[in-house]
Amino acid sequence: MAAPARNHVWVGTETGILKGIDLVKKQATNYTEVSSLNRGQEVHVMCFGDPQESEVLLGCRDGTVRVFNTEKAKFTEFHECGGGEGVFRGLGVLDNALITCVESGLLKVWKEGSNENVEVQVGPGVEKMRLCDAQRHKVGTGGKENDLKIWDLQRPEEPIFRAKNLRNDWLDLRVPVWIRDLDFIPESEKIVTCTSYHQVRIYDPCSPQRRPVLEVLFGEDPLTALSINPDGRSVVVGNSHGNMGVIDLRKGRLLCALKGNAGSVRSLQCHKSMPVVASCGLDRFLRVHSLNDKKLLHKVYLKSRLNCLLLTSRDKWEEEDLTPIADEEVKEEEDEVWNTMETVIDKSSGQKRKDTQDLTVEGGSTGKASKKKKKTV
Repeated sequence: MAAPARNHVWVGTETGILKGIDLVKKQATNYTEVSSLNRGQEVHVMCFGDPQESEVLLGCRDGTVRVFNTEKAKFTEFHECGGGEGVFRGLGVLDNALITCVESGLLKVWKEGSNENVEVQVGPGVEKMRLCDAQRHKVGTGGKENDLKIWDLQRPEEPIFRAKNLRNDWLDLRVPVWIRDLDFIPESEKIVTCTSYHQVRIYDPCSPQRRPVLEVLFGEDPLTALSINPDGRSVVVGNSHGNMGVIDLRKGRLLCALKGNAGSVRSLQCHKSMPVVASCGLDRFLRVHSLNDKKLLHKVYLKSRLNCLLLTSRDKWEEEDLTPIADEEVKEEEDEVWNTMETVIDKSSGQKRKDTQDLTVEGGSTGKASKKKKKTV
């Protein structure tokens, strides 16, 4: 019998591999047979199947939901969750039912042992569907030209909240809508969204207005992921350029930046009880930052492009887990990545570059340019 998979972080990849990372032992384990992989197994969404976190559910490109049992350290179930078009944009569990939402806007509640599945059309272009942790029957949806809606799955006929777009801008042009991620603020009715137009917005369904009650701009690049700090006072956001920041939800200002990412952030998650946040993305690294002092605590190279992650609620990490890694250790890991890359030589233009590499061009954009040897310091 396989030993239980006790990991701190679970990661889903573009290649369809489920990886488990033990941050204490600094080990990463693949739980998917590489020989059986195909493009349809790309992991787009993940969630835990129960409060004990004994099951990890993976929503794949081919419309299947695969169930990984962490106690048996193997995949035990496969569910065909077809319907609608596009990839999964959300996955959750309500009692014994699966909840899925695909890009075309079809949200379905798959009741075990029943053919009477609930179907809800939430609008096309969906980028994110997320369940509320406190009220599991409540979900939020949003996407490209599909503004925020909150649904009660016990009464799914109409959304219980439908956001209203901002007023036209100073040129009297309509403000575009493109929600990329959203989350519910703990112990509150409020919900936070981030957009491709680098906006972080807070909506309050209890407010008379349906427009955002607060808006903050972060950076210049599209925001791709967010996660709310468990205390509900701040939110961590990441963008397509690899920048991450912590934003105060009360005063609407940037508290600090978390550095180290080199590619688009695909997923990030704050720990439920510890002041840390995990992130992953296109640069193939899993990183864990401290929210107290902004230090990079862990950095693990995982070889594949990373789409999504799950951070376990375990809070019995050993003390060395929270020791910031040294700059030398980060440099060694980066050097190892570069050393494994194959060197590509362009033979056809190599001689030409050699003759001109020490020359710079002076003068304007028109007329003949003079050449001068570049000084080196």
